Amino acid sequence: MAVITVNTTVSTSFFLSTSCKPKPFIVQPLKQQLPLLKPFKCLRRRSSSVKPNPVISCSAIATSELVVPSKLEQLAAEFRLLQEPRERVKRLLDFAAAMEPMAESSRVDSNRVMGCTSRVWVEVRIDEEGKVRVAADSDSDITRGFCACLVWVLDGSKPEEVMNVSTDDLASLNAGLPGGSGRSRVNTWHNVLVSMQKRTKQLVAQREGKFPFEPFPSLVITSDGVFPKGSYAEAQAKYLFPNEVKVDELVNLLTEKNIGVVAHFYMDPEVQGVLTAAQKQWPHIHISDSLVMADTAVKMAKAGCQFITVLGVDFMSENVRAILDQAGFSEVGVYRMSNEQIGCSLADAAATPTYMEYLSAASRSTSLHVIYINTKLETKAFAHELVPTITCTSSNVVQTILQAFAQVPDLSIWYGPDSYMGANIKELFQQMANMTDEEIAAIHPEHSQDSIRSLLPRLHYFEDGTCIVHHLFGHEVVENIKEMYCDAFLTAHLEVPGEMFSLAMEAKRRGMGVVGSTKNILDFIQDRVQEALDRNINDHLQFVLGTESGMVTSIVAKVRSLLELAKSSSEKAKVTVEIVFPVSSDSISKSSSSLSSGVQSAKVDDIILPVVPGIASGEGCSIHGGCASCPYMKMNSLSSLLKVCCNLPDEENILSAYKAERFKLETPNGKSVADVGCEPILHMRNFQATKKLPEILVNQILHPRRSTH
Repeated sequence: MAVITVNTTVSTSFFLSTSCKPKPFIVQPLKQQLPLLKPFKCLRRRSSSVKPNPVISCSAIATSELVVPSKLEQLAAEFRLLQEPRERVKRLLDFAAAMEPMAESSRVDSNRVMGCTSRVWVEVRIDEEGKVRVAADSDSDITRGFCACLVWVLDGSKPEEVMNVSTDDLASLNAGLPGGSGRSRVNTWHNVLVSMQKRTKQLVAQREGKFPFEPFPSLVITSDGVFPKGSYAEAQAKYLFPNEVKVDELVNLLTEKNIGVVAHFYMDPEVQGVLTAAQKQWPHIHISDSLVMADTAVKMAKAGCQFITVLGVDFMSENVRAILDQAGFSEVGVYRMSNEQIGCSLADAAATPTYMEYLSAASRSTSLHVIYINTKLETKAFAHELVPTITCTSSNVVQTILQAFAQVPDLSIWYGPDSYMGANIKELFQQMANMTDEEIAAIHPEHSQDSIRSLLPRLHYFEDGTCIVHHLFGHEVVENIKEMYCDAFLTAHLEVPGEMFSLAMEAKRRGMGVVGSTKNILDFIQDRVQEALDRNINDHLQFVLGTESGMVTSIVAKVRSLLELAKSSSEKAKVTVEIVFPVSSDSISKSSSSLSSGVQSAKVDDIILPVVPGIASGEGCSIHGGCASCPYMKMNSLSSLLKVCCNLPDEENILSAYKAERFKLETPNGKSVADVGCEPILHMRNFQATKKLPEILVNQILHPRRSTH
């Protein structure tokens, strides 16, 4: 049988020095350890005056009976015998010195392991007997020690043994490194293991004649430009460098008429490309998540903008209108980008009798309703009259809930309307219940294992609300990520289904992922790129974008600014960044002819999901998941923005259907919807400033009958 290798170079570093017959790499045990392994018989002697050469000799020790679980337990027992961190580090250095160095021909970028503080290389092959042979190396002695341990555990094992090891199995191998580097160093255990498993799985598939998954489309960002891979990526990249004539046309209109623009991250790439370029000439353009849009609109009004154009769904323009009124800028006009309704599946799920029935149970106990900011103002108002309510975002929801439980005894919390986020929050707290008190206190200082366990039965979430974009990150997409991108950086919005959430959380635990808001995702990518630049080593970073693909414009702009700044220094290493779009194979239509009759739709559970054509001919989204493109957000076109700006001020009332009107409706208690609906938002602003629930909200919770709106 032919030997299969990951690359064309068969490494000689799997074996020991040529002074004896080649044998698998064996780690010398401590003398105190049970005699599962015998001492080395031909260890190379070193003169005290000579710098140690990290090469071990061969040994006649037989290890065929020692399977992976036994090896893991032996290593764990060995580290447990060493009481002091310094002793454990010294032992790691012994392992490092004993391992044969990897051949220079194998220390190549294609063998690099992402996410490690130092450079780490891994190579895997399957021998004639079907056993997995692994080699690893690092330019850091401590990291090299980690690698040596994993090589000893896995080298010569069966493929299924390698695949059955989990990152949790490595917890007992924590060497207890002192100082702030301990966490990042220990992540090496996990990242090297995942890399070995990915390569093993690919080799097994190759042996069995299975075709590998087609890679997802991606954008590769360098200091010299942006290079798309695949037609979907080409569609995304098309508008990253917009037509200067269109940019100048928009800037001239905004400047002449003093118009501000607030847009959501999920805009169409063409619109975002033009807006990003126009920002350099007109300061009153801002692209962000939904909460910051309203805040920025107030700043623009204070700076003298007479009109605010909102590129988002309708609840966003409602929030901008209401917050401007609260801030005293009722004279500033607010305009949407369509004369039709720009809906949102998630906001619509909360604007139903079913949601109010869900909250009716909350009104019978000491309760707080935590409502996602991405809901209609009317929903916030009606809910607040039923149950004391505070809004949240995906970046502050966990802290909001933890603080509320800490601040109000015997509180019950009712979260909604996003079912995936609610389930993910519940799962996160269940994981916290198994943490130590110290680990929990690092997340929130007023909580412990007991308090987390006691709050779990009092945390409820709505089970009938989803975002159609994040609903797309289903089983097929997750399986492809596991197969091809398990060693990449994984990003996921808190609204994704549980399977994607769990995958990203596992990556997060080993320093390779982030779960949170769009801003959290952008910050994570920015920080990882900056860390790579600071290391000043040639590197390639790969990020899986687990949210709406419209995020890519802001990501590319941020990454390019970092890379171009580093390029100005001739001594800086070359760093490339790849943004991967998890597009299902069933998400891409082979031709656009089927779409000629208009936008199609399909039903998933109770959701009517549009099948939306993409930017380029032949691209589209489907119910099978993965392209993550919001059809509602795409109603905010560049032509609509130019039309609105051209007709302002609207003296002939041409834009009446585009104007975000003030709420004239009243709540069941006869209050203004705008006034009552804004109060949960103001409660959140107070929480963000003080890290505590405001007194007025606590009073409403404890004395609901006497609460005032």
